[in-house]
Order: sequence, then structure tokens, then C-alpha cells
Amino acid sequence: MAELEKELNEEITEETVETAEEAVEVNLFEEKYNAEHDAHLRLAAEYDNFRKRTIKEKEASYGNGKADAVAKMLPVYDNLERALNQPTEDAAYKKGVELTMTELVKILNGLGVEIFGERGDAFDPNLHNAVMHIDDETLEENTISQVFQKGFKIGDKVVRFAMVQVAN
Repeated sequence: MAELEKELNEEITEETVETAEEAVEVNLFEEKYNAEHDAHLRLAAEYDNFRKRTIKEKEASYGNGKADAVAKMLPVYDNLERALNQPTEDAAYKKGVELTMTELVKILNGLGVEIFGERGDAFDPNLHNAVMHIDDETLEENTISQVFQKGFKIGDKVVRFAMVQVAN
């Protein structure tokens, strides 16, 4: 009987050792699987972030290019505005400058450019560059009293700040 017990204990011990070895192998496999799965999920997330960032950069580059092109046309706008403000005897010349200015403003509006900075507007440091300050009781506080250069923006992006004089 002792011999039978000894044989059973050896069989049970061998089975236990085999089961324990299989459990260790399963645990190693699960750890390796989880690590590979985690790496795959991270790679997929990185790719998704890259794709979104690329789309955002592409949209921004178009807007920046358009803003640069508009900024290069602003001296023409300024010169036409100065020409319109000069007194002249030649009606045909004045009409030609007015038509040119009207067409330029139409093109700028077609590009989504907003022209701002009018006398009487409220001063906004996000849009206006105050180069002078005066005290004038006829105007309210932080009101634009004179505009030296108009401001231009495309959407929320300011292409050029308006150069103004602010009252009070």
C-alpha cells in the first residue's frame, strides 16, 4: 500500500509540474500577445494623429499662402487710396483710379478678405495698431479718431493691423 501511495504521489507530482509548466507557457504567451497588441494600438493611434496633423497643416498652408499673396497686394491698395484722396482736375484720371480701386476691392472680397479700420469704430488692440493718442471730448473713450492705414484680415487671421489714432 505504501508503494501504491508513492506511485500515486509521483504521478500527481508529475501532472502538477506539467500543468504548472503549461500555465507558465500560457502566461508568457498572454504577456507577449498583450505587448504586441498594445504596440499595434499605439502605432494605429500615432498614424491617426499624423493623418489629422497633416490635414490641419495642409489647410493652414493654403490660408497662409493666400494671406501672403494678399499682403503683397496691399501696397497697391494703399497707393490707389492715396491717389483717390488727391485733388485732380482730370475727371477721366479720377474715374480710372476709382474703377481700378473698385475692382481691387472686389477681388479682395472674393478672396475672403475683410477690410477694417474706420473712423468712429471702437479700438481693439487685436485688430488695430495705435500710433497716436489724442484727447477729444466729442469722441467716446477708446474710439478711433483717424485712420492712417486700413487693416485687412482673412477669417480670424490678421494680414495687416490698421494703423490708427485713438481718442481719450
